[in-house]
Amino acid sequence: MDFLFNQNVQFYLAAYLLGGIPFGLILAKLFAGVNITDAGSGSIGATNVLRVVKETNPALAKKLGAATLALDAFKGIAVVLAAKYFGMSDSVQWLVAVLAVVGHCFSPYMWFEGGKGVATGMGVMAVMLPIPTAIALVVWGVAAKTIRISSLSSMLGLLGLIIASFVLYPSMFHAPVLFIAFILFYKHIPNFVRLFKGEEKRVV
Repeated sequence: MDFLFNQNVQFYLAAYLLGGIPFGLILAKLFAGVNITDAGSGSIGATNVLRVVKETNPALAKKLGAATLALDAFKGIAVVLAAKYFGMSDSVQWLVAVLAVVGHCFSPYMWFEGGKGVATGMGVMAVMLPIPTAIALVVWGVAAKTIRISSLSSMLGLLGLIIASFVLYPSMFHAPVLFIAFILFYKHIPNFVRLFKGEEKRVV
């Protein structure tokens, strides 16, 4: 068990465990009395919190959706900033970022189920790649306003981030970025299926 006293390992465990906190599930249960995993898309993310709670309390739904989005992003930001503060190497910081996203998408508190990972992914990327993340947020914002389909808007934003990272940092080791992108894409497969069937709901 000596490896648990290794600082890198401690950061990896903290990233996974903090990333796995299902804030959307907690907030919806605590303030709206609903289990969002049993309603809507079943996701623990901000979009499903907004969609499910809106059915009974539209004003509360906006607040809980915004809080979920902020907290999911913050947990990604927090663990990477902590790794930077303690002088961890770039490779350790990237693994911390990856594990925070993995924790959210495959939460240890939910029998390894979880959310789509977009907010947490954007949180870690905001610290590691701020300019590509800003570009991604612009792409996401435009898509969200015009298409109004959350999953598609998120994936277009993710694509914008990947392209921007390759253009702006061509010599960077992109494996962690691509791995996070793969996880987010994988978690959105059910959304793509519904999209092709014409069943994916718009955000209104």
